[in-house]
Amino acid sequence: MAQPLAFILDVPETPGDQGQDPSPYDESEVHDSFQQLIQEQSQCAAQEGLELQQREREVTGSSQQTLWRPEGTQSTATLRILASMPSRTIGRSRGAIISQYYNRTVQLRRRSSRPLLGNFVRSARPSLRLYDLELDPMAREEEEKQSLLVKELQSLAVAQRDHMLRGMPLSLAEKRSLREKSRTPRGKWRGQPGSGGVCSCCGRLRYACVLALHSLGLALLSALQALTPWRYALKRIGGQFGSSVLSYFLFLKTLLAFNALLLLLLVAFIMGPQVAFPPALPGPAPVCTGLELLTGAGCFTHTVMYYGHYSNATLNQPCGSPLDGSQCTPRVGGLPYNMPLAYLSTVGVSFFITCITLVYSMAHAFGESYRVGSTSGIHAITVFCSWDYKVTQKRASRLQQDNIRTRLKELLAEWQLRHSPRSVCGRLRQAAVLGLVWLLCLGTALGCAMAVHVFSEFMIQSPEAAGQEAALLVLPLVVGLLNLGAPYLCRVLAALEPHDSPVLEVYVAICRNLILKLAILGTLCYHWLGRRVGVLQGQCWEDFVGQELYRFLVMDFVLMLLDTLFGELVWRIISEKKLKRRRKPEFDIARNVLELIYGQTLTWLGVLFSPLLPAVQIIKLLLVFYVKKTSLLANCQAPCRPWLASHMSTVFLTLLCFPAFLGAAVFLCYAVWQVKPSSTCGPFRTLDTMYEAGRVWVRHLEAAGPRVSWLPWVHRYLVENTFFVFLVSALLLAVIYLNIQVVRGQRKVICLLKEQISNEGEDKIFLINKLHSIYERKEREERSRVGTTEEAAAPPALLTDEQDA
Repeated sequence: MAQPLAFILDVPETPGDQGQDPSPYDESEVHDSFQQLIQEQSQCAAQEGLELQQREREVTGSSQQTLWRPEGTQSTATLRILASMPSRTIGRSRGAIISQYYNRTVQLRRRSSRPLLGNFVRSARPSLRLYDLELDPMAREEEEKQSLLVKELQSLAVAQRDHMLRGMPLSLAEKRSLREKSRTPRGKWRGQPGSGGVCSCCGRLRYACVLALHSLGLALLSALQALTPWRYALKRIGGQFGSSVLSYFLFLKTLLAFNALLLLLLVAFIMGPQVAFPPALPGPAPVCTGLELLTGAGCFTHTVMYYGHYSNATLNQPCGSPLDGSQCTPRVGGLPYNMPLAYLSTVGVSFFITCITLVYSMAHAFGESYRVGSTSGIHAITVFCSWDYKVTQKRASRLQQDNIRTRLKELLAEWQLRHSPRSVCGRLRQAAVLGLVWLLCLGTALGCAMAVHVFSEFMIQSPEAAGQEAALLVLPLVVGLLNLGAPYLCRVLAALEPHDSPVLEVYVAICRNLILKLAILGTLCYHWLGRRVGVLQGQCWEDFVGQELYRFLVMDFVLMLLDTLFGELVWRIISEKKLKRRRKPEFDIARNVLELIYGQTLTWLGVLFSPLLPAVQIIKLLLVFYVKKTSLLANCQAPCRPWLASHMSTVFLTLLCFPAFLGAAVFLCYAVWQVKPSSTCGPFRTLDTMYEAGRVWVRHLEAAGPRVSWLPWVHRYLVENTFFVFLVSALLLAVIYLNIQVVRGQRKVICLLKEQISNEGEDKIFLINKLHSIYERKEREERSRVGTTEEAAAPPALLTDEQDA
């Protein structure tokens, strides 16, 4: 019978390790140890004559590979080798774990004092048998190992001890018990074990303070996690409805952060200084009637909410705004603050910061979704590694069960879609239906844009209707009804399309709704900057545009509430009470996401004319979240076909960045560079364009003296020069392109690493099969040798009788 090989472990040491304190943070020796183990086994195999080259002569016939044999059909020697593998021994019992970490702590403590293992004879080197990784049922030996481990832990530093305890694969109760036992007694000095010295009060006080600060830090960290906005609500939505519906609420949370950042800049540099130095009102303040909450006019007109309230002076003393449009000249003294320059610079800087934040968020979401969001091969991880064992409450446990179940449904649905291809005739039929539906949807969007244009022209030609405050809500109401009804028509047309993938269905619906929103917003932008500026000559047209955008934002929120009430609540009641159906309506992700993007685009369009509009958008988003969450949990059901929304966040941010933000930036740039401001209101009343505020400031700096002569140079070559703008744009696009390429390279590397891991698993199976064949051959040779020996040792008389017979 072949004897098992002796696994000798030789841990190489470098001279640089001597004289240094052992640290458990450096785990690179593990790889060197296994490399050395492989080298030792190769040498032992060579000494015993087990050359792997003989396997080529034993393979008969063709290139048929040896298949993996079950453990029940393998030899005893092979089973012994399999039982000695680290994957079979480590983690088998608590005693094995304690023994393993005891040997590790001994190695850490004695590494600096022991000689190199290379100087020993091979037979005198320690082997893996010394680690005693086999299962030991004796409780007494386990307690002895635990006591030895406690002693070794006491000899380590506090940081090394904590790191070692955290790395042990034991339960929290056992780790807590080891930590309590490894603490030094109160009556002895921790730095001098066994010396018998009494610890001073300062040492105990310091130790107590460290523990108190550590507990306080953990409590603050838990409190910060608990204070995360809508933390439990988002977990509940993701557990019951899946990642597809959850992506809508995460996108809403992202929009809330963008508006908070924008509002902070506007309040700090525009509204705050103007509130500190308020201008004189041109007349008595109008009385509020309550209708201003819908129209934005009335008593809201002469406030910091709109462009016309802001002064065109250098703020340092209160100054009345002359009605004839002349320059305000405040008294000398105080803090100089150029309000026109601050207004224009703050809006520009806020848009630039928003652009950088959007690009960064989009790149981060792209990396997370396309690098980590790969769904191939994660079914087993979801089944065996998704449960959080820190969960103790029944409510949280049920929520986690729902989340894992929904995740598995999404993965299985996506796997099923990949393995169900269509035929050629089915694809042609699908393409024809898609083309027809697309033509109908594009015609619907074009018709809505034409209707908005005709109605806006009618409002301009009806001055008697424009003079009534309630009539101002007619155009926002018509646009809101078109935005509400056209997506339902597109949804009915989409029911004719044979979409297999719900992801593709959502993407197509988003594209159609986006085309509709862009057509309507483009018509409205022409209406505001092309028609209204010419009609409202001699009036403050900027205030009218700001009020119009406020009305559109409020009307969009009101129609969203009505759609939630009648489209989800009433339909659920009719379906359950009258139709006797248990099926509830599904949450329309495409339409709701486009509503958020539409509202955010209105906010960005109105920042220049209504600096307080981001605050209105924040209030709207907060109300939308709670209304949608309540309606979702009460009136909607999970998608009938679960699907994984790993890339939805990236798609939403891309749509928010390029069509929405880029369009708003072009609109504001045209208003700043080309449109003449009103001559009766606002900080740019005496200028031909808003952009001339920077040139006026540069002329003042040039007249101030040579000390600030570098500022006009910066404005001339970095602001007015278009080359710098194109250079910054090119650099931004280059960063986006390089980030995309880096993410693609990382995805390719990850795929190669996964393939390498799979190949290494096959290599292990191949080597174990070869070892099994070698041991079988040796057993056959041993049996044949034993049989030959028995025949040679047989008595001659027996051989003669056999010959006679």
